[in-house]
Amino acid sequence: MLTLLSSKKAKHMKKIAIFPGSFDPITLGHTSIIKRAIPLFDKIIVAIGTNSSKQYMFDLQQRKNWIEQCFANEPTVKVDMYQGLTVDYCEKVQAKYILRGLRNQLDYEYEQTIAQMNRKLNDEIETVFMFTELDYATINSTTVRDIIRHGGDANQFLPKEITI
Repeated sequence: MLTLLSSKKAKHMKKIAIFPGSFDPITLGHTSIIKRAIPLFDKIIVAIGTNSSKQYMFDLQQRKNWIEQCFANEPTVKVDMYQGLTVDYCEKVQAKYILRGLRNQLDYEYEQTIAQMNRKLNDEIETVFMFTELDYATINSTTVRDIIRHGGDANQFLPKEITI
């Protein structure tokens, strides 16, 4: 059954997206996706999730602070932390969109599976994919952490707001 919203109610519905991830640390690839998505949504919540299978290099509060600094001048970008299923968090914050960045075919296959599972869990939430800009296609947090861990200079892969 299709229910149409009155135009008055539809005007007041905000397009809220979450951009979930561990952001350990946030990279130029992440910030590029968020900045390019700002015009598409009324609000973007950068949602720092906790993954029990990951060992984090930077603590949760540090990652949150960095992201807040990166988007201090963007009033429609908020930062939050969550645990549990991403679709449950979407319901909690009334987000109807999950924003994801894709660097390559491997990302696509991985993200497609997650998007399909999320859709099965909640068919009112859409996953929106954006391709990473070519300049950032090789950057990922795992490699950045390895560079940092081994004493290399990772600054060229990180937003200027991050000092390591």
